[in-house]
Amino acid sequence: MCARKMPPVLLLVLAASLVALPSCQSLPVLATVTKDAATSLYTIPFHDGASLVLDVAGPLVWSTCEGGQPPAEIPCSSPTCLLANAYPAPGCPAPSCGSDKHDKPCTAYPYNPVTGACAAGSLFHTRFAANTTDGSKPVSKVNVGVLAACAPSKLLASLPRGSTGVAGLADSGLALPAQVASAQKVANRFLLCLPTGGPGVAIFGGGPVPWPQFTQSMPYTPLVTKGGSPAHYISARFIEVGDTRVPVSEGALATGGVMLSTRLPYAVLRRDVYRPLVDAFTKALAAQHANGAPVARAVEPVAPFGVCYDTKTLGNNLGGYSVPNVQLGLDGGSDTWTMTGKNSMVDVKPGTACVAFVEMKGVEAGDGRAPAVILGGAQMEDFVLDFDMEKKRLGFSRLPHFTGCGGL
Repeated sequence: MCARKMPPVLLLVLAASLVALPSCQSLPVLATVTKDAATSLYTIPFHDGASLVLDVAGPLVWSTCEGGQPPAEIPCSSPTCLLANAYPAPGCPAPSCGSDKHDKPCTAYPYNPVTGACAAGSLFHTRFAANTTDGSKPVSKVNVGVLAACAPSKLLASLPRGSTGVAGLADSGLALPAQVASAQKVANRFLLCLPTGGPGVAIFGGGPVPWPQFTQSMPYTPLVTKGGSPAHYISARFIEVGDTRVPVSEGALATGGVMLSTRLPYAVLRRDVYRPLVDAFTKALAAQHANGAPVARAVEPVAPFGVCYDTKTLGNNLGGYSVPNVQLGLDGGSDTWTMTGKNSMVDVKPGTACVAFVEMKGVEAGDGRAPAVILGGAQMEDFVLDFDMEKKRLGFSRLPHFTGCGGL
């Protein structure tokens, strides 16, 4: 049976209503990443001119709230409060509801990843003002509802000027990626490209990966958990400097694993990994002279670094200083995380550049309670990193030297 023909006026009304309907497609959320020159920390815009510091190992979103935002009505015994306190920071009070747990409001303990300070604060509702994206360009503005912990202004010590708190990006129920995923009905996944200079980008929710010409064959390695920490860890099988395998056993690397950190501007290595790596690096750099490279002249180290050079005796190429590549062989395939001079050297003062690997202090060699390696911001810059918490994997792909992170 054929349907009756609809009058033209009703057709116009229906067409108008269809145009007015929002798209059912859930789009990822895009934010610009900025590197603060004074602190080497990375920030994203939050709302109303404020910004949050990115902490890839942080389990919470927190911000100052002197504006008088009322606390969210969340009981201490609620599942949400349990999430807020699932990963107590070192040195912070142990959360406790006491005997009146059904009436007592939730208290969280926001933590400054730079100073190690923490403070008690209530949870409050706020918003993350950003843009949706189709993977190639911003599409529309969006306000994402976020539950954050309220912190006193003293907790902002050592954070970039203009920042009002921290956006935790760890694998936690109240970290920013999980909250965006819940609010926007997108994947619990985020893509990060940290800039050396100029803008970087963070994309929450998966979707098409930008720069397809460079990322379509992106390798992945498993994300692993260590010691009840919400931080992102990966496993390394070996380290190479140039073409030479560093004499560090796979067991030593497995003991503690490899942690990713945006809090540290450079890599920190346990003693049993640091010393063989630096020894191999200095020998490989010295050997480059046999192939026509200038003789790299070591100079007095500048703390906290252990090995530094006169920049006039280091060659340069598109990958930074002409030094041997450092490669981490990762689980999951034959691909390696390759660090050129851009990632392995850091300018500390005019005329002096240091190897961007530092020995971990206060930790014995082989102590599995500490990571074997912590990769800092310098080692992650100008990589496209795909943190997929749903599939428990990390994608990593280096952008070419002629392409920056801010392509969206």
